[in-house]
Amino acid sequence: MTKETNIENSLIQQLNDLKYIYRSDIIDRKTLEQNFRAKFEELNRVRLTESEFLRLREDIIKPDVFEASKVLREKQYFLREDGTPLHYTLVNIKDWCKNDFEVISQLRINTENSFQRYDVILLINGLPMVQIELKKGDISHRKAMQQIVDYKNESGNGYGNSLLCFMQLFIVSNGGKTLYFANNKNQHFSFNAEEQFLPVYELADINNKKINNLNDFTENFLPKCTLGEMISKYMVLVQIEQKILVMRPYQIYAVKAIVDCIKDNRGNGYIWHTTGSGKTLTSFKASTLLKNNPDIEKCLFVVDRKDLDRQTREEFNKFQEGSVEENTNTETLVRRLLSTDYADKVIVTTIQKLGLALDGSNKRNYKERLEPLSNKRVVFIFDECHRSQFGENHKAIKEFFPNAQLFGFTGTPIFPDNSTYKIREGEYETYKTTKDIFEKPLHEYTITNAIDDENVLRFHIDYYKGEGSQNPKSGEAISQQAIVEAILKKHDDATNSRKFNAVFATASINNAIEYYQLLKQTQIKKQSENSEYVPLNIACVFSPPSQLIAKDGDQKSQKNAADVKQLQEDLQQEKLDNQTNPEEKKKALMEIILDYNKQFGTSHTINEFDLYYQDVQRRIKDQKWTNKELPHKKKIDITIVVDMLLTGFDSKYLNTLYVDKNLKYHGLIQAFSRTNRVLNNTKPYGNILDFRSQQESVNQAIALFCGKSSESAREIWLVDPAPKVIDKFIEAVETLGIFMQDQNLVNEPKEVYNLKGDTARIAFVKNFKEVQRLKTQLDQYTDLDEEQKAKIEAILPKETFQEFRSSYIETAKKFQERQQKDGENTPLEIQQLDFEFVLFASAVIDYDYIMKLTAENLGKKPGKQNMSKEQIKRLLKSNSNFIGQEEDLAEFIDQLDWSVGQTETELNRNFEQFINNKYDKEMAAIAQKNGLHINDLKIFIDEIMSRMIFDGEKLTDLLVPFELSWKERRTKELVLMEDLVPQLKKLANGKEISGLAAYE
Repeated sequence: MTKETNIENSLIQQLNDLKYIYRSDIIDRKTLEQNFRAKFEELNRVRLTESEFLRLREDIIKPDVFEASKVLREKQYFLREDGTPLHYTLVNIKDWCKNDFEVISQLRINTENSFQRYDVILLINGLPMVQIELKKGDISHRKAMQQIVDYKNESGNGYGNSLLCFMQLFIVSNGGKTLYFANNKNQHFSFNAEEQFLPVYELADINNKKINNLNDFTENFLPKCTLGEMISKYMVLVQIEQKILVMRPYQIYAVKAIVDCIKDNRGNGYIWHTTGSGKTLTSFKASTLLKNNPDIEKCLFVVDRKDLDRQTREEFNKFQEGSVEENTNTETLVRRLLSTDYADKVIVTTIQKLGLALDGSNKRNYKERLEPLSNKRVVFIFDECHRSQFGENHKAIKEFFPNAQLFGFTGTPIFPDNSTYKIREGEYETYKTTKDIFEKPLHEYTITNAIDDENVLRFHIDYYKGEGSQNPKSGEAISQQAIVEAILKKHDDATNSRKFNAVFATASINNAIEYYQLLKQTQIKKQSENSEYVPLNIACVFSPPSQLIAKDGDQKSQKNAADVKQLQEDLQQEKLDNQTNPEEKKKALMEIILDYNKQFGTSHTINEFDLYYQDVQRRIKDQKWTNKELPHKKKIDITIVVDMLLTGFDSKYLNTLYVDKNLKYHGLIQAFSRTNRVLNNTKPYGNILDFRSQQESVNQAIALFCGKSSESAREIWLVDPAPKVIDKFIEAVETLGIFMQDQNLVNEPKEVYNLKGDTARIAFVKNFKEVQRLKTQLDQYTDLDEEQKAKIEAILPKETFQEFRSSYIETAKKFQERQQKDGENTPLEIQQLDFEFVLFASAVIDYDYIMKLTAENLGKKPGKQNMSKEQIKRLLKSNSNFIGQEEDLAEFIDQLDWSVGQTETELNRNFEQFINNKYDKEMAAIAQKNGLHINDLKIFIDEIMSRMIFDGEKLTDLLVPFELSWKERRTKELVLMEDLVPQLKKLANGKEISGLAAYE
């Protein structure tokens, strides 16, 4: 196996060949700063005095990487000792290729609390901007990632108080596998831990072939100009989130294709990037690069609905605050088009406003006023271009702007098979396609590519055909009542016990209203039959009849009517439906909004429909909060729609689509793709429950949109059918049993605690994690019949499974604690373990659920109890929700008098008192042991918990009264922290306290 030093030496030699200068003399902070000073003075043609350099160093070094990254990219100002101003840059920001590129190795940065050494660092103009951490081939690249994040989370680390604050990119490799990611504050290495995982990237070529080998990666990613371009052009500073994004390879290829096409004036083109692949970021970057092109007069990013206009504008402004202003009406758009202000060079607008601006019959003479712009070079970038570019608007744009270049983004292009627009040429008719409109494809990244890359999820499709008495005869539709009952029966399984939520696509506004009423009535009936039934929160959204709102007369109603009319431009079914019996539809929608207001404590009206629609979208996304953070009653479980939300809407916590509507081709892919945003392993796929048996339509859509790899597309797009996954589950359970047998143990949960040695315990963790992963997948299959459910239960009974989960959590927790305590000294096999506690978490079994369960069983005789004390404690242990809290809850439940009843309110109050008493006793013991006053200790801890930051200076202040030497203080400090770290981690309840890692 290649040694780490060999990999490092080989990399340095390769970088030398790429004309990097190897600087073996830069070994510590002092030599790093001396080198930077020389580069700075040469670039800015200045000689600084010693005090000036120290002041400059103090100015530019920022504890926040985001702030440092802004300083890196902008011109700065500095007042010299003689009073003269110095306007400077840290690097050549006009042409990054002209900077000095150097490579250093084994740099040591010693700070107050850390002694860190870095494998390889790339310097640009003397500033460390790329850190490369290497591991030998038998060690996972993930270990290198863990090391970087550990370094960054150490108290007083060099990333916040030295030139390392300018670090932009991290690269990790074990020779065979190479990944990269951006530097950001508060980073955590925790794959699949809710949505806060560390985003990592694989390099790929223009055809999406992965480049993993370190030599190939270096050849393609690290040439000087390529790296300079990556940092200067293809990293985005997201102002609103104070976060740095790196563009993915396919996004960069798309931007380059557009920019090159414009530079060479090579006509139009389109980008086929699948839904969920980050088209907004790609289009934003293309637009901002065009902003600096003097040959371009304007760049218009065109969407086709008001809600997408708002959404895109918000996304653009998230990337760069104030980059796009709102076009409140067509008049505003026309004024901004005519403006010479640099801020108005990039404009986001709707196709509808643009159409009005180019309408020669308009009384405001928009078209005539825009005449001076007509012969200028204007670039149009169309979002989801298949929806907006096949009608009269395209013709109007081409005629008015003959020198314009048009670019389209689409996740689902129009081909002859799925086109509904025809071109007549003499006697012949042909279907109009995306290629006809935009001339040529510039780059492809299909859904097949995205699923393969795990950037979006696969789909599980349940073609529901009824059950029992519901089963319809061949060709008959399933009744609405049967569909409602099926949804209510399957929803908890489909959404992982309501951790996720669903959209219900219906065929018409009338259907949406009928389903809303049916779901409402059926749930009322279920509640009357079962008092413990917790109803699903149902919302319904469809556009109101705009002509009726306009009749209400006031100015606000008139504007709302205009907004709704614009909204309906791409909602063809709703627009058509609203022509018939509009009064009934308006009345129904008003009742739906009234119910919504009662449910959620809002005050929406039909006359401000857009606010209601925005609130529905927000609540769907609010599913990300736990029930403890946001009660379930404030969330939406199912949103009934006709056309709305089936395109352009994204939420990682939406995982299910119910379909009672005919879908085909791009409409089908767009609707299905609402469910397949990646979150973690508790969301293994997007769930589709189809009540119209649309297998043929699905097959046609896959064949059309799979891209070049059509042969294996079905296997890539769709998850395995239930029988196949059940077979895998059987195999995983049998493998676990064989492993236990090989250890001379019975395959029972209690025997896990008798496993001898790390190797055996590690093997158990790996084996049971696979069992849990498959069980999580099966739990969300909605097409399991009773026989299959019984088979799964027989393979591993629920109670046994739960006990195994407890064993896993306890074993994995101990390994994790060892890793944190021993760091590099932890055995290699443990270092390589990837703990997925999120797989063992439940959305339902939270603190409130445990208290409710306990209250229901207290005071009852054993025979009348639904759950015993031991069963509730077992439930606690088998759910990772309670890591850090499980011990206290179990202890509290244990000391309860089970024969005496208590309400939930009483239990909550008593538990709080129990925790306070326990905390006081523990603090008193720590204070007494370390000779501290208990109030001083509590103040110290309260300050840490209020900011979630451990401050070494505050610890020194706490120990000042002892008048100790530095060595004595350090010893006392370590003894005290040995007692405090477990307490602080318990109080943090899974959240990270910055700076604490140095004492763990």
